[in-house]
Amino acid sequence: MKKFINIVVILTAFVQGTAQKIIHQEIFSPKMNKKIKTIIITPNLQPDMMYPSVYILHGFSGNPDRIIKQDIPDLVKKAQEYKTIYVLPDGNYSSWYVDSPIVKDSQYQTFIGKELVDFIDKNYPVKSEKKYRGILGWSMGGYGATNIGVTYHKTFGIVGSSCGALDFNSFGEGYQKYMVNKVLGPQESLNPNFLTDSKIKLMAEAGQQYLFDCGTDDTQMIQMNRIFHKKLTEAKVQHLYTESLGAHVPEYWSRSLSEQLSLFDRFFKQ
Repeated sequence: MKKFINIVVILTAFVQGTAQKIIHQEIFSPKMNKKIKTIIITPNLQPDMMYPSVYILHGFSGNPDRIIKQDIPDLVKKAQEYKTIYVLPDGNYSSWYVDSPIVKDSQYQTFIGKELVDFIDKNYPVKSEKKYRGILGWSMGGYGATNIGVTYHKTFGIVGSSCGALDFNSFGEGYQKYMVNKVLGPQESLNPNFLTDSKIKLMAEAGQQYLFDCGTDDTQMIQMNRIFHKKLTEAKVQHLYTESLGAHVPEYWSRSLSEQLSLFDRFFKQ
């Protein structure tokens, strides 16, 4: 009887260990000296299998919980369908995912591009080659994914931005309205290294795949996305750029991010 109970316990543990999960964790950032709330979504993990991973960055004022409830509501299903581990870090409402030169505990570029990747690689069954690791986001997260993805081009193989805020210089009143000045300082003294344009030369040589899209009714972001696409084309940086009907609203980026995740899956399987 005791032997039978042991077998049941072992089988139960195996089922629990392989079931699909939504994991809420607080991950410590040595550079910021604080813990960052993060959601990790796994498919049904199988023994001795390693999985691609995608880091998903929410927009201004968002958070990881909102991602799975509103922004990409079928993300849990996608994790199982694409056999991919999704990592959703909290961008602290308005961090812009940068290493802020003025706020000591707002160093999200290093956290996501280095510290978080190291933690996930150590604690989850993810493939370590950059070909199997991607990063994407929308709005503030579109800027963050582009900035972090290209900066850590040896870490991420594919980078996606949906309706991204890709040009602070043409942000107008949005620079203060969306609190960019709180982490990067006054626009007139902005370090050019924080501009997406400064990444174009590196993008031409980084050996990555790039996806950009924006809604045609997104009055604030569409023009800067079109201009960035033009600059990438002129610099002969291979990328996919698309426009479709929609404004700067969840209905748009939910659809566009789903399409991007499908393309990420195709990239991982090449």
